[in-house]
Amino acid sequence: MAVRMTIGLAALLLAVAGVVAAGPVRAQSDDRHAGYYYPEPTSSEDYEARAYTVPEATRKARIAFVTGITNEQNKAPYPPQAAIFAKGSEAEKMIIVALEDGRIDTIYRARAIFAQMTAVSRLLPIFAELGVEDYYTFFDLAKMLGFEQITISDGRDFAHQIIIK
Repeated sequence: MAVRMTIGLAALLLAVAGVVAAGPVRAQSDDRHAGYYYPEPTSSEDYEARAYTVPEATRKARIAFVTGITNEQNKAPYPPQAAIFAKGSEAEKMIIVALEDGRIDTIYRARAIFAQMTAVSRLLPIFAELGVEDYYTFFDLAKMLGFEQITISDGRDFAHQIIIK
């Protein structure tokens, strides 16, 4: 089920071209990807997911999800605005990095992108089948796929992490 929905979501997310969270802001410094893919995060927050990780949520499914998004981005008639990829031994960390200056450079823009991704995620058949299309967020979808962390960055100075619990 999770693999089947990933390609459809990838196309929908790319139509939005962009990625609601609540919780205390705190720094996280034990991130081995910081300094390589993005600067050291200056803030992070915990998201208590309402969803559960589905049994089909494997490393392969998470990689297929981000590969599907990248594939759809590359089909667009304009260059991608952000790179989205999975890292970690189980591909459990989603990373979103802006590819141009002036994008995703504040917490407010990051949250706006996540709000757009929530709106698009709510159009997925899986949310309708579960009856949660007005309740679950993009972070709940990420939890369903088995992602544990999402980092969003401008690729220069700003980086924010969401820890999905």
